[in-house]
Amino acid sequence: MRWDIVFDALRAFVLRAGTTVGGLGAFLVAGMLIAVGAILLFGQVAQYVMSGKTQAFDDAVLKWMAANQRPLADAAMLEVTALGTGVVVLTIVGVSSLFLMLTRHKYSALLLLVATAGGLLLNTALKQFFDRPRPQLFEWGTHAATSSFPSGHAMSATIVYSTVAYLAARLYKRVWPRWITMIIALTIIALICASRMYLGVHYPSDVLAGATIGLGWAAFCMATLEAIQRFSLRSRPEITKDEIPPPDVAQAEVTLPVASGGTPTRPTT
Repeated sequence: MRWDIVFDALRAFVLRAGTTVGGLGAFLVAGMLIAVGAILLFGQVAQYVMSGKTQAFDDAVLKWMAANQRPLADAAMLEVTALGTGVVVLTIVGVSSLFLMLTRHKYSALLLLVATAGGLLLNTALKQFFDRPRPQLFEWGTHAATSSFPSGHAMSATIVYSTVAYLAARLYKRVWPRWITMIIALTIIALICASRMYLGVHYPSDVLAGATIGLGWAAFCMATLEAIQRFSLRSRPEITKDEIPPPDVAQAEVTLPVASGGTPTRPTT
């Protein structure tokens, strides 16, 4: 396959979409391309995992992390990994959704709820399908009863934190708060992913797959939100200048009472 031809075709498609429906059109196409690319990358990682091609690399990374563990880092990673647990994630989703509803951003609240619930169902289905055993190199006091591939923490963290950051960035008018919000979200996601490997409850390939499919699902949901809002705006009737009725001049005129001498007088209260 000529990847240069594919790249040129995709680039032309994005630019054409942006020219046709504005900058938002380019955003929609970019979101869908990210989703498709994430799915393809996830499929490639899954193929390597199921064929055993990643096992040597996975074991080597976990052994290196186990050999470099420190008490302070152990405590920090246990706290960081808690940011990806169900209680914390659902609390963030609940509070954020309530705030969005109260501020009349119903589509944004719906996006966050659908992205979270859909990601949970998708991760459960993928775990049951691949049914990869957990790493057994060393044992921590963490409970991990489900399958290993893909990482639920990495997937849910990528979906929730990136979506919340995206929705928060939409509320900012300036550029620098948007960048700060996205950087904070990416840092949290990266730390959670690293903690899953550090604690030995996931292989690196599990974490990569979880973050990849989580990004793809989040990008799809974000692009869908933009499409819904754009369709909603386009479906509203627009009032042009010609359709605005002219003011009634006769009603605007005020007739003052005239005294017997012919001089207008102001009414008294």
